[in-house]
Amino acid sequence: MVFERARGRPTKILVLNPNSSKAMTDGIKPIIDAVDLPHSTEVYTYTAPADAPASINDGKDIAQSTKAVLADLEHSDFWDRGYDGVLVACFSVHPLVPTLQAGRGGQGQQARPAVTGIFEASVLTALSLLRPEETWGIVTTGKFWEEHLDAGVLDFLGSGSGSSGGGGGRDSNNTKFAGVESTGLNASDFHHGVDPEVVRKKLKEATQRLIRRGGLVTCIVMGCAGMAGLEEIIRSAVSELRGDEFAYAQLHVIDGVRAGIVQVDNMIRNQRLRPGKP
Repeated sequence: MVFERARGRPTKILVLNPNSSKAMTDGIKPIIDAVDLPHSTEVYTYTAPADAPASINDGKDIAQSTKAVLADLEHSDFWDRGYDGVLVACFSVHPLVPTLQAGRGGQGQQARPAVTGIFEASVLTALSLLRPEETWGIVTTGKFWEEHLDAGVLDFLGSGSGSSGGGGGRDSNNTKFAGVESTGLNASDFHHGVDPEVVRKKLKEATQRLIRRGGLVTCIVMGCAGMAGLEEIIRSAVSELRGDEFAYAQLHVIDGVRAGIVQVDNMIRNQRLRPGKP
Protein backbone atom coordinates (compact mmCIF):
# COMPACT_ATOMS: atom_id res chain seq x y z
CA MET A 1 0.00 0.00 0.00
CA VAL A 2 1.43 3.41 -1.03
CA PHE A 3 0.49 6.74 0.50
CA GLU A 4 1.34 9.92 -1.43
CA ARG A 5 0.68 13.55 -0.65
CA ALA A 6 -1.87 14.81 -3.14
CA ARG A 7 -1.88 18.49 -2.26
CA GLY A 8 -0.41 21.03 0.09
CA ARG A 9 2.93 22.77 0.31
CA PRO A 10 4.41 23.88 3.62
CA THR A 11 5.16 27.58 3.97
CA LYS A 12 7.93 29.08 6.11
CA ILE A 13 7.80 32.72 7.20
CA LEU A 14 10.51 34.48 9.20
CA VAL A 15 9.59 37.46 11.40
CA LEU A 16 12.86 39.36 11.65
CA ASN A 17 13.32 41.73 14.58
CA PRO A 18 16.22 44.00 13.52
CA ASN A 19 17.02 45.15 17.04
CA SER A 20 18.79 43.12 19.73
CA SER A 21 15.92 43.07 22.22
CA LYS A 22 14.79 39.49 22.78
CA ALA A 23 12.07 40.89 25.04
CA MET A 24 10.59 42.74 22.06
CA THR A 25 10.66 39.57 19.95
CA ASP A 26 8.91 37.70 22.76
CA GLY A 27 6.37 40.53 22.98
CA ILE A 28 5.21 40.02 19.39
CA LYS A 29 4.89 36.24 19.65
CA PRO A 30 1.30 36.40 20.99
CA ILE A 31 0.39 38.48 17.93
CA ILE A 32 1.97 35.88 15.66
CA ASP A 33 0.07 33.08 17.42
CA ALA A 34 -3.23 34.93 16.99
CA VAL A 35 -2.96 35.33 13.20
CA ASP A 36 -5.30 32.97 11.36
CA LEU A 37 -2.96 31.09 9.03
CA PRO A 38 -3.17 27.64 7.41
CA HIS A 39 -1.83 24.85 9.60
CA SER A 40 0.86 24.21 7.01
CA THR A 41 2.36 27.69 7.58
CA GLU A 42 5.30 27.76 9.96
CA VAL A 43 6.39 31.09 11.47
CA TYR A 44 9.88 31.57 12.89
CA THR A 45 11.39 34.55 14.70
CA TYR A 46 14.82 36.12 14.62
CA THR A 47 16.40 38.69 16.93
CA ALA A 48 19.34 40.80 15.76
CA PRO A 49 22.75 40.17 17.37
CA ALA A 50 24.13 42.13 20.31
CA ASP A 51 25.91 44.70 18.13
CA ALA A 52 22.55 45.89 16.82
CA PRO A 53 20.77 48.60 18.86
CA ALA A 54 18.39 47.38 21.56
CA SER A 55 15.85 49.94 20.39
CA ILE A 56 15.72 51.63 16.98
CA ASN A 57 15.06 55.29 17.67
CA ASP A 58 16.62 57.27 14.81
CA GLY A 59 18.43 57.08 11.48
CA LYS A 60 21.73 56.08 13.06
CA ASP A 61 20.05 53.12 14.76
CA ILE A 62 18.46 52.07 11.47
CA ALA A 63 21.86 52.05 9.77
CA GLN A 64 23.49 50.18 12.66
CA SER A 65 20.79 47.53 12.74
CA THR A 66 21.03 47.03 8.97
CA LYS A 67 24.79 46.48 9.13
CA ALA A 68 24.56 44.11 12.10
CA VAL A 69 21.75 41.98 10.69
CA LEU A 70 23.24 41.65 7.20
CA ALA A 71 26.58 40.57 8.65
CA ASP A 72 24.86 38.06 10.93
CA LEU A 73 22.75 36.59 8.13
CA GLU A 74 25.71 36.34 5.79
CA HIS A 75 27.60 34.21 8.33
CA SER A 76 24.62 31.96 9.01
CA ASP A 77 22.59 29.43 7.03
CA PHE A 78 19.76 31.96 6.54
CA TRP A 79 19.70 31.65 2.73
CA ASP A 80 19.66 27.87 2.96
CA ARG A 81 16.75 27.55 5.36
CA GLY A 82 14.17 27.91 2.61
CA TYR A 83 12.10 30.74 4.00
CA ASP A 84 9.28 31.57 1.61
CA GLY A 85 8.75 34.97 3.16
CA VAL A 86 10.40 37.44 5.52
CA LEU A 87 8.74 40.18 7.57
CA VAL A 88 11.02 42.96 8.83
CA ALA A 89 9.47 43.89 12.18
CA CYS A 90 10.59 47.49 12.49
CA PHE A 91 8.14 50.29 11.77
CA SER A 92 10.44 52.34 9.58
CA VAL A 93 11.63 52.75 6.04
CA HIS A 94 14.17 50.03 6.74
CA PRO A 95 16.93 49.19 4.20
CA LEU A 96 16.62 45.50 5.05
CA VAL A 97 13.37 45.32 3.09
CA PRO A 98 14.77 46.15 -0.38
CA THR A 99 18.07 44.41 0.39
CA LEU A 100 16.41 41.10 1.24
CA GLN A 101 13.96 41.52 -1.64
CA ALA A 102 16.95 41.50 -3.98
CA GLY A 103 17.88 38.01 -2.80
CA ARG A 104 21.31 36.51 -2.53
CA GLY A 105 23.58 37.37 -5.42
CA GLY A 106 23.84 34.83 -8.19
CA GLN A 107 20.98 32.58 -7.12
CA GLY A 108 18.29 34.04 -9.37
CA GLN A 109 14.66 34.94 -8.84
CA GLN A 110 13.73 31.59 -7.32
CA ALA A 111 16.08 32.23 -4.38
CA ARG A 112 14.27 35.43 -3.43
CA PRO A 113 11.74 35.16 -0.61
CA ALA A 114 8.68 37.40 -0.46
CA VAL A 115 9.78 40.30 1.73
CA THR A 116 8.01 43.28 3.25
CA GLY A 117 8.15 45.35 6.41
CA ILE A 118 5.50 46.08 9.00
CA PHE A 119 5.55 49.71 7.81
CA GLU A 120 4.73 48.85 4.19
CA ALA A 121 2.15 46.22 5.15
CA SER A 122 0.39 48.60 7.53
CA VAL A 123 0.09 51.34 4.90
CA LEU A 124 -1.49 48.95 2.40
CA THR A 125 -3.83 47.51 5.03
CA ALA A 126 -4.97 50.95 6.17
CA LEU A 127 -5.77 52.06 2.63
CA SER A 128 -7.76 48.88 1.97
CA LEU A 129 -10.06 49.60 4.93
CA LEU A 130 -11.02 53.20 4.12
CA ARG A 131 -14.25 54.46 2.65
CA PRO A 132 -14.09 57.48 0.32
CA GLU A 133 -14.53 60.12 3.02
CA GLU A 134 -12.28 58.49 5.63
CA THR A 135 -8.62 59.01 6.54
CA TRP A 136 -5.90 57.15 8.42
CA GLY A 137 -2.90 58.06 10.56
CA ILE A 138 -0.02 56.71 12.61
CA VAL A 139 0.73 56.85 16.33
CA THR A 140 4.41 56.20 16.94
CA THR A 141 7.25 56.60 19.46
CA GLY A 142 9.79 59.48 19.35
CA LYS A 143 9.76 62.82 17.54
CA PHE A 144 12.24 61.58 14.91
CA TRP A 145 9.61 59.27 13.51
CA GLU A 146 7.14 62.02 12.67
CA GLU A 147 9.21 63.31 9.76
CA HIS A 148 10.69 59.92 8.88
CA LEU A 149 7.32 58.18 8.61
CA ASP A 150 5.59 61.13 6.98
CA ALA A 151 8.23 61.13 4.25
CA GLY A 152 8.13 57.33 4.05
CA VAL A 153 4.37 57.20 3.51
CA LEU A 154 4.45 59.82 0.79
CA ASP A 155 7.37 58.16 -0.99
CA PHE A 156 5.80 54.69 -0.70
CA LEU A 157 2.54 55.94 -2.21
CA GLY A 158 4.29 58.05 -4.82
CA SER A 159 2.31 61.11 -3.75
CA GLY A 160 5.01 63.60 -2.85
CA SER A 161 8.60 64.14 -1.79
CA GLY A 162 7.73 63.61 1.85
CA SER A 163 9.58 66.76 2.91
CA SER A 164 6.82 68.20 5.05
CA GLY A 165 8.96 68.35 8.16
CA GLY A 166 6.74 66.07 10.18
CA GLY A 167 3.59 67.91 9.19
CA GLY A 168 1.63 64.75 8.69
CA GLY A 169 1.33 65.00 4.93
CA ARG A 170 -0.28 68.43 5.01
CA ASP A 171 2.02 69.69 2.24
CA SER A 172 1.32 66.68 0.01
CA ASN A 173 -1.58 65.81 -2.26
CA ASN A 174 -2.41 62.67 -0.29
CA THR A 175 -5.78 63.50 1.20
CA LYS A 176 -6.19 60.06 2.81
CA PHE A 177 -3.21 60.40 5.16
CA ALA A 178 -3.98 62.34 8.35
CA GLY A 179 -0.38 62.24 9.54
CA VAL A 180 1.84 61.03 12.37
CA GLU A 181 1.71 61.73 16.10
CA SER A 182 4.44 60.63 18.51
CA THR A 183 4.35 59.63 22.17
CA GLY A 184 7.88 60.71 23.07
CA LEU A 185 8.69 57.15 24.17
CA ASN A 186 11.19 54.65 22.81
CA ALA A 187 10.19 51.23 21.48
CA SER A 188 11.65 49.50 24.53
CA ASP A 189 9.59 51.68 26.89
CA PHE A 190 6.30 50.03 26.05
CA HIS A 191 6.96 46.77 27.87
CA HIS A 192 9.59 47.55 30.48
CA GLY A 193 11.49 50.43 32.08
CA VAL A 194 8.63 52.95 32.11
CA ASP A 195 5.63 53.08 34.44
CA PRO A 196 2.64 51.57 32.58
CA GLU A 197 0.55 54.58 33.58
CA VAL A 198 3.04 56.89 31.87
CA VAL A 199 2.86 54.73 28.75
CA ARG A 200 -0.93 54.81 28.83
CA LYS A 201 -1.02 58.59 29.30
CA LYS A 202 1.41 59.37 26.48
CA LEU A 203 -0.17 56.91 24.05
CA LYS A 204 -3.61 58.27 24.86
CA GLU A 205 -2.52 61.87 24.29
CA ALA A 206 -0.88 61.08 20.95
CA THR A 207 -3.97 59.18 19.80
CA GLN A 208 -6.30 62.02 20.69
CA ARG A 209 -4.09 64.57 18.91
CA LEU A 210 -4.35 62.46 15.77
CA ILE A 211 -8.13 62.21 16.06
CA ARG A 212 -8.42 65.98 16.52
CA ARG A 213 -6.40 66.78 13.38
CA GLY A 214 -9.57 67.12 11.35
CA GLY A 215 -11.29 64.87 8.90
CA LEU A 216 -12.70 61.48 9.77
CA VAL A 217 -9.83 59.33 11.02
CA THR A 218 -11.22 55.80 11.06
CA CYS A 219 -7.98 53.85 10.96
CA ILE A 220 -5.01 54.20 13.33
CA VAL A 221 -1.77 52.34 12.73
CA MET A 222 0.38 51.44 15.73
CA GLY A 223 3.71 52.68 14.44
CA CYS A 224 6.04 50.49 16.48
CA ALA A 225 6.42 46.73 16.90
CA GLY A 226 6.78 47.40 20.63
CA MET A 227 3.15 48.57 20.76
CA ALA A 228 1.93 44.99 20.31
CA GLY A 229 -0.91 44.34 22.72
CA LEU A 230 -1.70 48.01 23.42
CA GLU A 231 -4.67 48.35 21.08
CA GLU A 232 -7.09 48.77 23.99
CA ILE A 233 -5.37 51.99 25.12
CA ILE A 234 -5.92 53.50 21.67
CA ARG A 235 -9.57 52.49 21.55
CA SER A 236 -10.14 53.82 25.05
CA ALA A 237 -8.59 57.15 24.09
CA VAL A 238 -10.77 57.44 21.00
CA SER A 239 -13.84 56.46 23.00
CA GLU A 240 -13.40 59.53 25.19
CA LEU A 241 -13.69 61.75 22.11
CA ARG A 242 -16.14 59.89 19.89
CA GLY A 243 -17.87 57.34 22.07
CA ASP A 244 -17.80 53.57 22.42
CA GLU A 245 -19.77 52.88 19.24
CA PHE A 246 -17.15 54.56 17.07
CA ALA A 247 -14.11 53.35 19.04
CA TYR A 248 -15.12 49.70 19.23
CA ALA A 249 -17.40 49.14 16.22
CA GLN A 250 -16.05 51.48 13.54
CA LEU A 251 -12.41 52.31 14.28
CA HIS A 252 -9.70 50.09 12.80
CA VAL A 253 -6.50 49.74 14.86
CA ILE A 254 -3.75 48.10 12.85
CA ASP A 255 -0.97 46.06 14.43
CA GLY A 256 1.92 46.02 11.97
CA VAL A 257 3.08 42.50 12.81
CA ARG A 258 -0.38 41.05 12.23
CA ALA A 259 -0.82 43.03 9.01
CA GLY A 260 2.67 42.05 7.89
CA ILE A 261 2.27 38.31 8.35
CA VAL A 262 -1.00 38.35 6.43
CA GLN A 263 0.63 40.42 3.68
CA VAL A 264 3.67 38.14 3.40
CA ASP A 265 1.45 35.06 3.29
CA ASN A 266 -0.55 36.64 0.46
CA MET A 267 2.65 37.61 -1.40
CA ILE A 268 3.91 34.02 -1.19
CA ARG A 269 0.67 32.66 -2.61
CA ASN A 270 0.75 35.13 -5.50
CA GLN A 271 4.38 34.30 -6.25
CA ARG A 272 3.47 30.64 -6.47
CA LEU A 273 0.98 31.45 -9.24
CA ARG A 274 3.83 32.34 -11.57
CA PRO A 275 4.40 29.58 -14.12
CA GLY A 276 8.21 29.80 -13.99
CA LYS A 277 10.40 28.60 -16.83
CA PRO A 278 8.72 26.30 -19.40
